[in-house]
Amino acid sequence: MNKICVASSGLGHVARGIEAWADDLGNALAARGEHVIRCKGAGEPESDFDRVVPCWTRDAAKTRALLRSMPPALGWRIGMGSGYAIEQTTFARNLIKVLRSEDIDVLHVQDPFVATQVQKAWRRGRIKTRTILAHGTEESLRFQQQITYLQHLAPWHHQQARDAGFDKHTWTTIPNFIDTDHFHPGDGAPLRDELQIPRQALVVLVAAAIKRRHKRIDDVIDEFHALLHQHPELPAWLVIAGGRESETDELIAMGKRRLADRVRFLVRFPRTRMADLYRAADVFALGSLKEMMPIALLEATASGLPCLVHRHPVMQWMIGPGGRSLDLSRRGGLASALAQLLTDRNERRQLGLAARQHCCDQFSTDVVVDQILRYYRHVTNDTRAAA
Repeated sequence: MNKICVASSGLGHVARGIEAWADDLGNALAARGEHVIRCKGAGEPESDFDRVVPCWTRDAAKTRALLRSMPPALGWRIGMGSGYAIEQTTFARNLIKVLRSEDIDVLHVQDPFVATQVQKAWRRGRIKTRTILAHGTEESLRFQQQITYLQHLAPWHHQQARDAGFDKHTWTTIPNFIDTDHFHPGDGAPLRDELQIPRQALVVLVAAAIKRRHKRIDDVIDEFHALLHQHPELPAWLVIAGGRESETDELIAMGKRRLADRVRFLVRFPRTRMADLYRAADVFALGSLKEMMPIALLEATASGLPCLVHRHPVMQWMIGPGGRSLDLSRRGGLASALAQLLTDRNERRQLGLAARQHCCDQFSTDVVVDQILRYYRHVTNDTRAAA
């Protein structure tokens, strides 16, 4: 049996898709009886297979001080050009010690700098651990080419690499997964009461980092404002749940100014309560124009929510027949789609059923973990180890 390490430098102090992936994968492998440890950059051990690996976390005072004192060009050259880079670099150095002491065969990560540094230690013969990078951070093809064992999260991403002439026999495509027993349809009334949203309201949920760039939360707010302006009789509420970013407070102020009581912001809402949040919603929407493979979209489909996403191959593949893809770059597109869906209960029900079935068939824990375990065997048996 292979000895596996799942690691994330942000686990224990950051709530994003990467950290949710590491948490879920560690639990899933342990439930299968695999020999696994889960390494996190902060917090406390939550199970006997957890290891806390010290690092300079991205928001720590000493990390900020180092960034201020170091010329930017030097910082990027030595892998310390941002708070996240410093966190990964310091985490990787201590992680290598853990991998050596616990005789780990396979490291599975989504943190790109952690992957390159541990892979370098393997190539130099310092450890026997082979590193798999599950690529979820939009690294360039040139960066990806450095990685011996790379897991694309969607067929489209892998095909883009092939079309550009970047591919290896050691690369694969395996999606993210979701616990469909935990995320499922149910009664959302108690959480609606807690959020002071009427039980008869129509709730649109967005789960994404609360920022303009990429997640386009400002555009979502504008579209919802247009929806309420065009359909003042519609009892619609918008809930935005996500991590804090530098512009989060400004976006919250914008949302309250434009939507008044019709919006709720949930900053760093506990992941242990996210299943209840999805059950409190009627529709899920994602404002981004491109994604690697967002965990939130899997959580929404598993919860039986009809989904509105941009017309992009990855998101279309993820929702299958369980939603609508549209051109979100066009002003008014989301508002129009929301109006149609929120006023048609039967369509919401049909799309929600299809969303959950598609998710269970393609992205449930058992389906995907089987693929991951086969890849672990391929990696440890590989004798050609591409450069």
